[in-house]
Amino acid sequence: MFRHLKEDITSVFRRDPAARNFIEVLTCYPGLHAVLMHRISHWCWQYRLKWLARFLSTVTRWFTGIEIHPGATIGHRVFIDHGMGVVIGETAIVGDDVTLYQGVTLGGTTWNKGKRHPTLHDGVVVGAGAKLLGPFIVGRNARIGSNAVVIKPVPTNATVVGIPARIINRSKATEQTDQTADQHSSQMGFDAYGLTADTPDPVALSITSMKKNIEVIDQKMACMSQKLQELDSSFAAQSLTTSQVKDVVQSLNTDSNTQYPKPLS
Repeated sequence: MFRHLKEDITSVFRRDPAARNFIEVLTCYPGLHAVLMHRISHWCWQYRLKWLARFLSTVTRWFTGIEIHPGATIGHRVFIDHGMGVVIGETAIVGDDVTLYQGVTLGGTTWNKGKRHPTLHDGVVVGAGAKLLGPFIVGRNARIGSNAVVIKPVPTNATVVGIPARIINRSKATEQTDQTADQHSSQMGFDAYGLTADTPDPVALSITSMKKNIEVIDQKMACMSQKLQELDSSFAAQSLTTSQVKDVVQSLNTDSNTQYPKPLS
């Protein structure tokens, strides 16, 4: 128990620059309190003290604003930053060195018994307000952007954002199997709120893609105009005469005055 407490406090110093000393972290971090109380309630749940486990979970929610079902499995060095509004369901599994920000929900989408909540592998970072709904797996060191709604599995080292969440970046970094999660995190860098400074903007990427397509269409139209002008030298200089414009306007007016049968009600 004390070994876990020391690891949890050390993880706070590594991931929160606002942490100043041991006493402050121990007394003023609700995420730490919630994890510590969950370890006790989870022990009660495993030994079939169901009511006591749920009662401890409820009391913890009153004081911290964080609701962790005693049946959930929480790994080592899990850090819940700020924490208000975090909800972790009964069958959720949270690996080691996972970081959750305020408003995160690890929820289910069915009333059926069995596995209903997501599984987060080691090193996952979930940004503020993100919702992970369903019994899927989030791969090791994945990043979930703030306010994302994730309903499908997330690959290892991927970054997902949006509603519904989509992959915007997938790291090709590899790691040694005997390397600890903290060492890997220190080498790869820590991404607060699941996003990095060089995260691509999906809207900007879409606009850039559209501009490229428009340029291609313009080139094709210019080529078609050139070929038509070669067939008819007067093609490029053709324009509607005044009489032709009047004919077009008259035709439009005639069409607008045409009486069409009313649709059946």
